[in-house]
Amino acid sequence: MDRRQFLKTAAAGTAAAAIAGTAGPLVQGCTGMVRTSGGGGKMVLSFEPYELQLRHVFTVSSYSRKTTPGVQVRIDYEGLTGYGEASMPPYLGQSVETVMAFLSKVDLGRFSDPFMLDDILAYVDSLSPGDSAAKAAVDIALHDLVGKLLGAPWYRIWGLNPSKAPDTTFTIGIDTPEVVREKTRECADRFNILKVKVGLDNDKQMIRTIREITDLPIAVDANQGWKDREKALDEIFWLKENGIVMVEQPMSKDCPDDNAWITERSPLPIFADEAIQRLADIPSVKGAYHGINIKLMKCTGMREAWKMVNYARAEGMKVMVGCMTETSCAVSAAAQLAPAVDFADLDGNLLITNDLFDGVKVTSGKLILPDAPGIGIIPL
Repeated sequence: MDRRQFLKTAAAGTAAAAIAGTAGPLVQGCTGMVRTSGGGGKMVLSFEPYELQLRHVFTVSSYSRKTTPGVQVRIDYEGLTGYGEASMPPYLGQSVETVMAFLSKVDLGRFSDPFMLDDILAYVDSLSPGDSAAKAAVDIALHDLVGKLLGAPWYRIWGLNPSKAPDTTFTIGIDTPEVVREKTRECADRFNILKVKVGLDNDKQMIRTIREITDLPIAVDANQGWKDREKALDEIFWLKENGIVMVEQPMSKDCPDDNAWITERSPLPIFADEAIQRLADIPSVKGAYHGINIKLMKCTGMREAWKMVNYARAEGMKVMVGCMTETSCAVSAAAQLAPAVDFADLDGNLLITNDLFDGVKVTSGKLILPDAPGIGIIPL
């Protein structure tokens, strides 16, 4: 069965179960009939691999790739289906094989009520010390399911105003001047802020090439590529003069003192990316960076991401929500957090040619969150 048939089978099963009257207790809600609790049914987890095809070769300071391995997940429960996704770029150190092995250990049949998010996700997290992308896939699917049971998108459940979702950046990877010009022309009139990968010896050439085409604000991501803190700081001052508005992960995550030294002196906000994975990491990066970049594939999903947003805000830190190369499933899940953050880098679905879902949109550069329940996606 190919992936699209996998989705169609889930949708058909949902419709058949609803017609057969297997759904649990319903009450009238503001968005229609919603489930008030689990109906004592059984959650069924299923999954299969799906490779994402990129529109262009994607190059950062440490590698290049044209595809990203992934695993698509669904949870079926009483006539409804929640969708999730694991995406594994190289630096995560996870693979289709490790994700599938982890998911094979997950037994959701031991839980009768999907609303018990803390209990279910604590159990999932306890199955291994790592496997963050696999855990995120289950978390996303569960949130999608519970949102559908409630009849509301998660930004509304969290009390967020969708109109406050920021513009998303659009990423331009490291490449030759000719390709950089081509990529910039493709996106300059559709976005209000760009993101540029730096960290090699052609950083200034990259920025100058883009400035031939557009004067849009730019966020840069060094992906730990800078090796000398004084040279990095000099470059940051140059970047500010050329319309750059923020910098991600200037030096290695294993050099906290160097990153803190840069942050203390930088004219631009400095965000931790590789240096921040999960909620428990926030104390270690406080003071070394101005803000954190939260990604569902790193932090195990929406439940922990929401906690990270609130913890970071309580510590006076800035917050960014990002993504990997993903379909609209995981990107739409991350977008539920967007109204609560300072920067959004949610273009992963726009970088691929084989998306499986319709979900969050980008209109004139701004994220437009769907009002459909759960994470707001529809299988294509």
